[in-house]
Formats: sequence, structure tokens, C-alpha cells
Amino acid sequence: MAKLPERDRPWVMRTYAGHSSAAASNALFRRNLGKGQTGLSVAFDLPTQTGYDPDAELARGEVGRVGVPVSHLGDMRTLFDGIDLGLANTSMTINATAMWLLSLYVTVAREQGAPLAALAGTTQNDIVKEYLSRGTHIFPPGPSLRLTTDTIAWTVANCPKWNPVNICSYHLQEAGATPVQELAFALATAIAVLDAVRDSGQVDDFAAVAARISFFVNASVRFVEETAKMRAFGLLWDRLLTDRYGIADRSAKRFRYGVQVNSLGLTESQPENNVQRIVLEMLGVTLSRDARARAVQLPAWNEALGLPRPWDQQWSLRMQQVLAFESDLLEYPDLFEGSHVMAALVDDLVAGATAELDRVLSMGGVVAAVESGYLKSALVASLAERRGRMERGDDVVVGVNRFPETEPSPLVAAGAAAIEQIDPAVEAAAVSSLAAWRAARTDADVENTLAELRTVAGGTGNLMEATLDCVRAGVTTGEWAAVLREVFGEYRAPTGLSAAVSAGTPGTALVAVRERVRRTAEEIGAGRLRMLVGKPGLDGHSNGAEQIAVRARDAGFEVVYQGIRLTPAQIVAAAVEEDVDLVGLSVLSGSHLAAVASVLAGLRAEGLDDLPVVVGGIIPPEDAVVLRASGVARVFTPKDFAITDVVDELVTVVREAHKLP
Repeated sequence: MAKLPERDRPWVMRTYAGHSSAAASNALFRRNLGKGQTGLSVAFDLPTQTGYDPDAELARGEVGRVGVPVSHLGDMRTLFDGIDLGLANTSMTINATAMWLLSLYVTVAREQGAPLAALAGTTQNDIVKEYLSRGTHIFPPGPSLRLTTDTIAWTVANCPKWNPVNICSYHLQEAGATPVQELAFALATAIAVLDAVRDSGQVDDFAAVAARISFFVNASVRFVEETAKMRAFGLLWDRLLTDRYGIADRSAKRFRYGVQVNSLGLTESQPENNVQRIVLEMLGVTLSRDARARAVQLPAWNEALGLPRPWDQQWSLRMQQVLAFESDLLEYPDLFEGSHVMAALVDDLVAGATAELDRVLSMGGVVAAVESGYLKSALVASLAERRGRMERGDDVVVGVNRFPETEPSPLVAAGAAAIEQIDPAVEAAAVSSLAAWRAARTDADVENTLAELRTVAGGTGNLMEATLDCVRAGVTTGEWAAVLREVFGEYRAPTGLSAAVSAGTPGTALVAVRERVRRTAEEIGAGRLRMLVGKPGLDGHSNGAEQIAVRARDAGFEVVYQGIRLTPAQIVAAAVEEDVDLVGLSVLSGSHLAAVASVLAGLRAEGLDDLPVVVGGIIPPEDAVVLRASGVARVFTPKDFAITDVVDELVTVVREAHKLP
């Protein structure tokens, strides 16, 4: 095979970074850029993502944990201090508050003197997948699509290099999507966005809109299938833009995507195996030149243990650099051209995704399929089947369900030092800084701009200019979102549990657990054992909680699950009202110590000291010790992959609480 005339340029290399404070994150960004990183990928904390300031009740324990808190223009100035936004390529993982964060970014760029036409980067801004997987939505689908539409229209006119939306199939795969579902549901979302922009009448050059739509995809360890998926994505995208929207410009129809490989596929057991998983997953989106990612960010080997340290992120960056600069990958044309195997794989995916996309469109489109619960139920069912295959051993996970024997890992021998630790003082500092910011601004300017935002939101005008005015007046993230909550209302997405089915015929283990559940209920005088599954705080990653709920229901429990983003008081109230026998709390954001303590205190205030509580999440061993000492009956982490065994242990917890053998 002949080499290319000249070596391809590498993709944009990023690491997903941000924590504690704007100042700490700025220092991390500058170190990473100094190590050869060519783009920034900003992680925002959950209060920022869901439109709350650090002093909000729901923000307690969440500030600065999974990303950087950005409450106002001052924080954004600090975050990008010394970084030329006219030259930077910045990806911001933000959805419900994407318009707000982009307005902060644009304002800082203007203050730096950077021309808006030079700004390059991406706001994720795919709200549909938030209803299905990540859970950082705020508003109902209609107003949310309006915010996305207004952002797209404004950027096409003012920031022509900016990607105003990143359609995310990444989180769909983590929520259980098969490759066919991932393709179909992501394209259905793209159709909803494009139709909304077209129907708004705000943009004359529709090809310019299509050219700025980008995608953010996932890549699993099945890298051959992932390569086929990305080739299928490009074919389907070209066909969609041609047939539905009449776009002929080939450059406008180019499938543009970035990727982060599968974080939730990383294991807590033998975490050193995650290194080769990450490398193989990176190959799936780089091997095929005709379907190669133009931006790649890799997780760190220890993300299943906690927040990675700068050294861990450096290791992931070096993986990309070795592939791009040491290997000969970028010297050749597409390696799969003429491959009958790859062509057949692509054809199968295209056919399956087309059929599934037609099914969603026949329901009225992706928004209708979200509201009906079809998409969420489909993902919960697919994830249940995937988990079932892993538990049966049909899908091998090395070090987990096959080859569990291991030597002690020197990488994690340091215990707590093996992950980044967030100082609890971070939250207090953020609250204090917020108070100082509010005290220094002009209240009349804030009130006037918020009033204008409320007026525009109540009409049909583009919200971007009113939002930019709010930024300049010193409005905070929580204040901006509160006005839109007032006008648009809040939305609680379907949980997907009611229509979710079991993962096939129950095995011997599940049958035995069902009998224990029945017998235990009889012995304690209950009709059925009742379990409350609670998601305290702002953590919206509900996959694990939903799978426990489905399996517990299959085992005979009556499961009470009210969805994500509950205050400790709401969880306690539900436990009292539903008269449950067990409370299970799921926290993946790192706020487990504060959240669990609040729930336990609330239960004790209600006289429910003996009601057993279990906790699941990404919880370091030293934190598990603290939780158990505080009264938590069991702590489960990702290494507890056999869900039927977990449910069996839940029955044991109930029996222990009633002093049954």
C-alpha cells in the first residue's frame, strides 16, 4: 500500500479536566498545555451543570468534586487566566446551562481582545441524552431545544468556528445502548435539533448550521465493531443531510466527531488492566482514516477508583502522543478500504440503525420518544441484558469475571494517595467567594438584566443577547437558571423502570434469592419487602441504581424509585411515607460522605434509627470505613458486579436488622 504524500496531521488531543476551583483548574490546564496537549476539555461541577450556585441546598457536598465550579464572570476570568482564547480550542461539557457558560466564555474572550470569529471549540449542549443518561437536565424538552436553537443561531452568525452543539452518543452507550441504538438515537437527536433550527427561521444558510453540528461518541473495547460503527455513522449522516435537508456541499456534510473512550468500562478490580483497554478503545476511532476522530480525550486508568491525579492524566495524554507521533498510523490511506469484512459490518449497522431511527421518527421524533419513556426503557433493558451477559460470563471482563487472581498492584498501594483528593474547604471557599462577588456588583444592573431575560424567555426572541447582558451585569449561574426555571418550569424525566424487562430467564441464583425475599417478608410480617432506591444530591448517573432496582424487583422486592436529584429531606420523607424495609443510596459524584450523613441524620430525627441503609458508588476504601462506622450496613462499589449477589446481600441486611438468622 502506498503511503500518503505527507503524514496526516494528528487529532486534537485533550484530557477531561477541572476540579476544586477556577484557580486550581487554571493551573492544571496550563500544565497540561505545557505537556503537549493541543486542546482543553473543561469538566464543570454538578451545581454549575444543573444551574445552582455553591450556596444552594442541593449543591451541598457537590461543589468542585466532578469539575470546576463556575458561578459568574469572575470565575470564568480566573479559569482562563493566561490562556489566549483566540488561539485555544476549548471543549466544554455543559448542557442545560450551555448558553450561560458560552456567554461567560465569549465575554472573557472579548475582554482579552480575541475576535469572536477566531473562537474555536465546542459546547456539548445535547440536552436529549441528559433525559436518558447523565441527568443534568433542568427544563422540559421544548424550552431546552429552544435554548439550543438560539445558541446555534447566534454562533453561526457570530462565532463561525464554534461548534454550538455536540450530539452525544457517548452517554447512550454508557446507559446501555447497542451500536444500532447508539447510531439511531443520536441521529434522531440530530434531526430534532436541525428541525428546530430550520423551523425557527433564524438562519438563512442552513448548510452553515449542518457544518457546525458535531458529535461526541463512545468507543468500547470491541474496537473492530467500533471502527465499523464510526464508518456507518459517516454514511448515515451524509444520507440524512442529503435526503432530509437537501444539502449538497460535501464539506458541510462531513461527519465531525470527537471521542472519549469508555470510562464506565474501566474496572476497579485490577485497575492496571484499564491501560490496555484505553489503548484498544482509542484504536477503534483512529485506525480508519475515512472515519477518524478529529479530537480525542482519554480517561485515566484509575477513574473507577476516584478522581485522577495530574500524573494519571499525563499518562493518558502520552498514550495519544505515542500513537500519533511514534507509530506509522498517520502515514497511510484508509486501512479498511476494500475489506469485505468491514463492509459487511458497516452494512449491518446501517440497516439496523435505519430501522430503529424510522421507529423513533414514527413515534413523532426523539422528544416524543423521550416523553413516552420508550428510549429510556430501551436503554435500561439493553443495559440489563449487557449486565446479564457479563454475570453469566458470556462477555469476558479480565480481572473481574475471568482471571480474578492477582498480585497486589503497586499503582494503588498508596491508598488514598492513588487518587486526587478534594479538600472539603473548597465548598466553603466557593460560598465565601460567591458572597463577595454579589456584594461588589450593582444590584440594579442585576435586577434589570434578569427582568429582561424573564421578558425574552416569556416571548419568542433569541435568549443569547439577554444572557450576555446578564453576564456583564454580574448575574450568577443560579440566578440565570432560576429565572428560566420560573418561566419554563423544571422537568423530571421518566425513570424507565416501569417498562424495563428482565434480562432473560432467571437463573438458579435469582430463584434462590426470590425464595429468601418471600420467606423474609413472611417472617417479619410484611406483604412484600419494600426497598427505597435514592439518588441524593445532583449526581444524575443513574445506570447502577436502575439496574439494582430492576434486579431487586425481579427478586420480589417492591421497589420505590423516584428518580434523580433528591434532597436528603425528600429521601427521608419517602422512606417514612412508603414504610420501607431498606434504603439504598447511590452516589457516584464523590459527595457520598456529606449526602449519606444528611440522610442518616434525617432518618434518626424521624425515629428510624433501626432502618438499614446501604450505599453504592465510586467510594474509596477509607471512605467506606467511615460510612460503615456512621451506621451504614453495607458499601458496594463497581467491583460488586454480580447484581444478583448484591440483591441477596440486601436480603441479608434486612434479616440482620430484624435479628433473623
